[in-house]
Amino acid sequence: MAIRKTRYHTTSRVVAQTLETYDREVRLFLTRWGKRRYKRPALLVDWLALLPPRAVLLDLGCGGGQDARYLKAAGYCVIGLDCTLPLLRFGKTRAPSVPLVLADMRSLPVRSGSLGGIWAAASLMHLPKPAAFQVLRELHRLAGSGGLLAATLTYGTRSRILERGWIPGRYFARWRKTELTSALRRAGWEIVTLKVVTNQERKGRWLNLLARRPPVESIRRGRVDDKI
Repeated sequence: MAIRKTRYHTTSRVVAQTLETYDREVRLFLTRWGKRRYKRPALLVDWLALLPPRAVLLDLGCGGGQDARYLKAAGYCVIGLDCTLPLLRFGKTRAPSVPLVLADMRSLPVRSGSLGGIWAAASLMHLPKPAAFQVLRELHRLAGSGGLLAATLTYGTRSRILERGWIPGRYFARWRKTELTSALRRAGWEIVTLKVVTNQERKGRWLNLLARRPPVESIRRGRVDDKI
């Protein structure tokens, strides 16, 4: 199956710079994240325990497709989406049966209410916070009733372009628990768990998130209760 392409935009300077950096450093990125040996992230295990069998899943910012490949093998209907074409091409060599889409997460080519779950590992962090909030709202629209979002974001207070270290030139938004909690609730998500972890799949401090789109019945019940 060929990689499918949809329109995307790079209107934000820091996002454009981040995408250019991934395009330029794709070989270096794959030395760490393109290995054949695969270890399931702890958050992914927790997320899968809450999902129904054969759910429709979106791997948002799938990179080289290592998680999408595992999810497909586990029996889920998974779509991988990324904005870096060389990474998607690599992913197709490893998992040719997984549908991969070249698209910007700020303009998602997905039908409303069609997703049972969204896996966003180290992807939303590359957006400035106002843009990330808009994506969280859009993901809420795309998730079906009770749909589950799992995401990892960088923890802290200083959002900036990385100037040194591994693959400099990328933008990282750092979130506090309180501000991410507020953003999620305003976007309509119900938090299942939100915790700070250190040096798990990636170095440093991270926020590991599980959130649910409230079932339609509970939303309706809340509206009725408000009127009583």
